[in-house]
Amino acid sequence: MIIGMYNATKDDGIGLINEMCTGAISMSFIPFNALCFAMEHGTLTDLNSSTFSILDEDHMLANSVRFVLNQDPRVAFCGYSIPHPSDNKVNIRVQTTGDPAKDVLKDGLQDLMVMCQHVTTTFENAVAEFRAKQEQKSGK
Repeated sequence: MIIGMYNATKDDGIGLINEMCTGAISMSFIPFNALCFAMEHGTLTDLNSSTFSILDEDHMLANSVRFVLNQDPRVAFCGYSIPHPSDNKVNIRVQTTGDPAKDVLKDGLQDLMVMCQHVTTTFENAVAEFRAKQEQKSGK
């Protein structure tokens, strides 16, 4: 059995946490923010396939991550499930064509974050432009 220990100083914001490996299954924790954690379930011999359990998330994040990962040519399969409606957890399964699954997931999450930032910026610019036009109309 593998136990992941939280170590906030390791790697960048989505970086992996200490892994203590004593068996055939690898589980590690990946911090996304202060409240949400992911756990990787996979084997030590096949890094190309892993299931990531993300706490305190639902279909909104899981479906977005699934969509982004399925656009990546390194991904052979990506799907998600919610074990039970009362559980605040999603399981995302990633199988790759050669790269480690956790690296592909990390890249996909970063791509999704860039997309969200672009949508936010575009929306904020459109709102500012609309307000400026409204002020010009009311000022005439």
